Amino acid sequence: MIREVKIGGVNVGRGYPLLFIAGPCVLESEPLAFKVAGTLATLSDKFGVPFIFKGSYDKANRSSADSYRGPGEEEGLRILAAVKKEFGLPVTTDVHDAEQAVRVARVVDLLQIPAFLCRQTDLLLTAGKTGLPINIKKGQFMAPADMGNAVDKVASTGNANVVVTERGTTFGYNNLVVDFRGMPAIRDAICPVIFDATHSVQLPGGAGKSSSGDRRFVPPLARAAVAAGVDGLFLEVHPDPDKALSDGPNSLPLAGLEGLVRTLLAIRAAVEPHIPYTADTIRG
Repeated sequence: MIREVKIGGVNVGRGYPLLFIAGPCVLESEPLAFKVAGTLATLSDKFGVPFIFKGSYDKANRSSADSYRGPGEEEGLRILAAVKKEFGLPVTTDVHDAEQAVRVARVVDLLQIPAFLCRQTDLLLTAGKTGLPINIKKGQFMAPADMGNAVDKVASTGNANVVVTERGTTFGYNNLVVDFRGMPAIRDAICPVIFDATHSVQLPGGAGKSSSGDRRFVPPLARAAVAAGVDGLFLEVHPDPDKALSDGPNSLPLAGLEGLVRTLLAIRAAVEPHIPYTADTIRG
């Protein structure tokens, strides 16, 4: 069992403050990325908790071939590097094959394995061998306990810096449901667990040629996850979700992020009051 990991110099796991992984679903432009990252950096300083900026340079699993996939690897990694330099935030993006994992590892602080690829052995092994921390998103088709096998694949490379992100389970057609029993189950038996509160309200393929969703349910699910016991939250945020080029219906408005973070930290303080929230604590 993995009890804690270190991501970009930040300790994550039981006994440490909540980690927030947040940003747009897909990178759209450098100005938009800077706008979001600036807010995250401000909130990190204000609340004394760690934030990681996330943004995909290529969404290879869009519902339709006509959907916007992102700026591509070269431009996307340039934007992520610029965010890291300008705001001092760790950055993450997803990778879809072993060769990508090697190239992307030169820029990011955390490699994300997409939910649909969480059983891809070669990808997991190569990602693990980069030495970077790995965030494996739980497949919508996977039981929580089965994620132990995916984590073991990465750990077999000698890399024990692994977290699992819960993002809902397939519930009939075009719908997901969250089983809150799974989060403490993963945390207690496998590794630190993150909850993706925005993809969990997604309606996969629900808009025909794209996924739909209902962002109204992001805050209640996030609150419930913190109460159930998680080590971090994954949130897709956008200055204007209705104009987002990917996953707008389930994205949280950037302006609403501070209020949600404040509430989540209050819940965490109530359920795990022994954890001090200071910069010294989060950076070990």
